[in-house]
Amino acid sequence: MSREQSFMNVLDAAAKVQWNVAMILEAKAVEVEKARNWIMNHVHGGSFESHEKMLSEPLDIHEQLVEVIDGLTKLQSGFNSNLKAVLTSDEDESGSDDGGFDGLFSGSFDLEDTEK
Repeated sequence: MSREQSFMNVLDAAAKVQWNVAMILEAKAVEVEKARNWIMNHVHGGSFESHEKMLSEPLDIHEQLVEVIDGLTKLQSGFNSNLKAVLTSDEDESGSDDGGFDGLFSGSFDLEDTEK
C-alpha cells in the first residue's frame, strides 16, 4: 500500500468516525430534550429537601455535560493531529508552500478584535 493510499485510509476512517460521533450527538440531543421536558413538567422547588440539594442536582448534570464536551474536545484534537500529519507530509513532498494552505493549520488564531 502506498503512502498516499495510507493517508487516504486515515482520512476516510476519520470521516467515518466523525459521522458516527455526529449520529451519537444527535441521538443524545433527542434524549436530553426528552429529559428536559420531563424535568420541566415534574420537578419543582418543593421536590427537594433543601436549597443545597436543589443546587447540587443541576450542578451534577452540568458536570456530566462538561465531561462530554471535554471528551469531544480530546477526540477532535486527535483528528487534528491526524490531519496535520497528512498535510505536513504533503507539503514536505511538494517542496513549496504555494500549493498549501499558507499556514492555516500550523499557526495560532487571533480571535481578539484588533480594531478596538
